[in-house]
Amino acid sequence: MAKQFPGFDEAHQGFVAAQHIFFVGTAVETGRVNVSPKGMDSLRILGPNRLIWRNLTGSGNETAGHLARVNRMTVMWCSFDRRPLILRAYGTAQTVHRGADGWDALDAHFTPAIGARQVFDMAVDLVQTSCGYAVPLMEFGAERDTLTRWAEDRGAEAIPAYWAEKNTRTIDGFPTGLGE
Repeated sequence: MAKQFPGFDEAHQGFVAAQHIFFVGTAVETGRVNVSPKGMDSLRILGPNRLIWRNLTGSGNETAGHLARVNRMTVMWCSFDRRPLILRAYGTAQTVHRGADGWDALDAHFTPAIGARQVFDMAVDLVQTSCGYAVPLMEFGAERDTLTRWAEDRGAEAIPAYWAEKNTRTIDGFPTGLGE
């Protein structure tokens, strides 16, 4: 049975800290719904009703484009080990782009990364758990270093050109706010 909570408690925070992957969902009034897997030690819970996650340069930038129009977001974790559990956080989020006011303070929560382009600052208004009985058992092998190597190979000076080419619009054509 699903249980609802007004925010993260200590058990939720411990569960989140033990997960290697989380999923982010956003949507706007029209167009596609975005669900994106995330990892690489990119999320921090800053209190019972606040989390941040740092977004690294990738092939798309749907979350930023969606939040610029409709600032609701869902973050989900699921256990792939012996203890079945799904945990979701619902709320609203703001995009803080690299170089914007507040960027330095938020980015300081993470290990430096050349490809970091945004931090999403989420106000959580509901946390929900559910059983996870149908989620398969899987073993964690290792973190991928492919994205880190990709950014390092290009260098910090080349990343903004990639953003301009690939990350300023969503797949539905909505502006992401990057480079504005």
